[in-house]
Amino acid sequence: MTRRVAIIGGGPAGLMAAEQLAVGQQDLRPGAANRLEIDVFDAMPSFGRKFLMAGKGGMNITHSEPRPAFVARYGARAPEIARLLDAFGPEALRDWMHGLGVQSFVGSSGRVFPTEMKAAPLLRAWLHRLRGQGVRFHVRQRWLGWTASGALRLATPDEEVTLAADAVILALGGGSWARLGSDGAWVPLLAGRGVEIAPLKPANCGFDVAWSAHFRERFAGQPVKPVVAALGERRQQGEFNITASGIEGGLIYALSAPLRDALADDGQAALRLDLAPGRSLERLTAELAQPRGRDSLANHLRRRVGIDGVKAGLLRELLPAETLNAPASLAAAIKALAVPVTAPRPLDEAISTAGGVSFAGLDEALMLKNLPGVFCAGEMLDWEAPTGGYLLTACFASGRVAGAGAATWLGRQDGAA
Repeated sequence: MTRRVAIIGGGPAGLMAAEQLAVGQQDLRPGAANRLEIDVFDAMPSFGRKFLMAGKGGMNITHSEPRPAFVARYGARAPEIARLLDAFGPEALRDWMHGLGVQSFVGSSGRVFPTEMKAAPLLRAWLHRLRGQGVRFHVRQRWLGWTASGALRLATPDEEVTLAADAVILALGGGSWARLGSDGAWVPLLAGRGVEIAPLKPANCGFDVAWSAHFRERFAGQPVKPVVAALGERRQQGEFNITASGIEGGLIYALSAPLRDALADDGQAALRLDLAPGRSLERLTAELAQPRGRDSLANHLRRRVGIDGVKAGLLRELLPAETLNAPASLAAAIKALAVPVTAPRPLDEAISTAGGVSFAGLDEALMLKNLPGVFCAGEMLDWEAPTGGYLLTACFASGRVAGAGAATWLGRQDGAA
């Protein structure tokens, strides 16, 4: 008997699901009665577009930190993601990549990169191997849901077609970077079938700040470094960029989840910046209390405490004149400058999304409990993680689990028949 598996979405999760099914297919003895046809569909003209975009600045595929710290990066969803990583964790991902002929190295920050620092060679090698394993690929075919009889509806450039599949794996991404295929259009399709879905929210995103026109025109595009940012008990050192609308960059992305949630809960939030992480409050106060003579405040800040450029601009933008002219108050502000944010940037601008298909509605194989034979994987699940390789690792792992789950489920159906 031949069974067809339709995989909707040609990113890392969908391709890994296809590979897991294809490898299992190859393990069947010659002439076995049950065979699989594996078809991958994508709405875009080519596969892995967001994967390729993520690799443009250097393909950070995973991270080398110890497992407890790695798992903790997934926050409230750590228990669910840990089970996926048991099946295909960071070391397994590196071994898999090496098997494609793409070597890797660990950077100074612990992040893991392909030796060539690019995603394209990895994706080309992977697609070539999948085709050799019998996986069939279909582009420009957008999933529209199901017919009344349960067939898949697909929009092609010419017409709408239907497809009967024995199992379906949905790996449709989140709701960011719609131009690359992740547009969240699947949300109403699944919600209409009774699937519990947490609202999609921006993750690893920038935030709006109500800059004055003068500050925006002078400093937009400039980096702020080095600084320590704090939100509640969380503190992290790094850098970020001023934008015309607010703030963005690695340090902001690292704190975007608590910033976003604080805005949602309280209607307001402020990031506190230590603009002089190498100097104590006492030292700053003493240095700023030195007589200025004929020096302007700008020269005094630059000569005494090394604050100039965009950092000095932030102080002038956010502090009243009485604080700027009181050494003790100014020193305290330099160590904890409050930057009020007004809103996260729009979902489509975010690097990734939070929210999605609830784990409560999935079994351990990532099959929807109220839609037997339909599995979900990747960023469309309700989890989030910081940048640094954690997003991709969980996408790969979930695809692996969903592919294995679909193969097992089909085997049970054949046994029951």
